[in-house]
Amino acid sequence: MGIVSDDDAPLWKVRGFVYRRFAEDARPPTVAQVAAELGLGADDAARVFRELDRRHAFFLDPGTLNIRIANPFSAVPTDFRVHANGRSYFANCAWDALGIPAALHANATIDAACAESGEPLPLTVAGGRVTPVTSFAHFLVPFRRWYDDMVFT
Repeated sequence: MGIVSDDDAPLWKVRGFVYRRFAEDARPPTVAQVAAELGLGADDAARVFRELDRRHAFFLDPGTLNIRIANPFSAVPTDFRVHANGRSYFANCAWDALGIPAALHANATIDAACAESGEPLPLTVAGGRVTPVTSFAHFLVPFRRWYDDMVFT
């Protein structure tokens, strides 16, 4: 039985490790770091990364094994910065900016701006509630089409 087989347990073990590292370090681990930490060969770790990308468990930069997105976390700077647990994270979009405090089970402040005007739209998440309640998000692309172009979406 190979690392990518009918037994999904190794895939989810890697995925869990990636998310833990993202939460702890505000950036994803590399294939080499995952291989070393989990006792995998480099080729096996690479195969797992590609399979998790194929399954949309995370999104690799095209043509690489670098994790760009592990929803709700972004490995690249974006217009959505989330401050929680003494760290700063980048979110992929407004939706993911709210997903980070939910994933971390933490209070947070979110630095965001109106895409049209550039006006700052700071948000606070405390005790599972978002303030101010006057803000809203508009999604130009329906959810079912998000993976058509993850970077744009």
